[in-house]
Amino acid sequence: MKIPMLGVSRGGRYSPNHVDNDAAIFEAVCRELQCLGGDVLACAEDEFAGSCFSGKTVFGMPRSREAVSRLEALERQGSLAVNSASGIRNCRRERLTQLFVSHKVPCPASEILVMREGGFVMPSLDFPYWVKRGDSHAMVKEDVCFVACREDAEAVLSDFATRGICSAVVNAHLPGDLVKFYGVAGTGFFYWFYPSSCSHSKFGLEAINGEAEGIPFDALDLQKTCDRAAAVLGLVVYGGDCIVGKDGQIRIIDFNDWPSFAPCRDAAARSIAGYIYGQALKKWQDG
Repeated sequence: MKIPMLGVSRGGRYSPNHVDNDAAIFEAVCRELQCLGGDVLACAEDEFAGSCFSGKTVFGMPRSREAVSRLEALERQGSLAVNSASGIRNCRRERLTQLFVSHKVPCPASEILVMREGGFVMPSLDFPYWVKRGDSHAMVKEDVCFVACREDAEAVLSDFATRGICSAVVNAHLPGDLVKFYGVAGTGFFYWFYPSSCSHSKFGLEAINGEAEGIPFDALDLQKTCDRAAAVLGLVVYGGDCIVGKDGQIRIIDFNDWPSFAPCRDAAARSIAGYIYGQALKKWQDG
């Protein structure tokens, strides 16, 4: 049975330094879905945002507010969406932080700053810490900054204000091994690695934690923690970063909807496509 499906690729501005990798995983999933029996129509994020495309199954990587609103409208009409509009929105830094804290997902000590008249109020966390734009994902290097002193923090927050970024998230810096992970909830697929060992980087910020020491940790516990975080956010296809402390404690420092899966693309594409097709087939059969 050929099941009609609409795939939405990610706009280049939401793929800083990873345009090719993001395109590659999207194209790989489209191919796998075609092999399974999907009749896939692919479109670009901006095209989707202003279109009248419809369908029972929509999958892909949109992040713009316009495209996510369009996705939400299709869901209200009964479409299956992977990831959902709410899941994508929940990955915007301010909302993600609120959800992780309220659901006790292990993460750094954090503060949310909202710009008032006259600018941002300085956070109370001890230095060093990270200052991240709160209203969106990072789109340029300056959206995520490591600061070691008040002067640096004031400069970052002033830059946010100048650029019209009205909220910021401040995360305590955690020493330890930086671990990157990818998962597809409900499939058993999970992959982790040390980015320091393979020069996998978006903005080069991984260098702050340095080379991984290989601190022992429970990989199954990491997978369970990440799957729970995905459930809290409402995601199926996810990825992110965590820090493994000297004591083996795992804390998530970043979480994203539908990342590039570059080191494990083929296996991830099969798992993502299998999940989408299975859900689409069920929906199609149910009418």
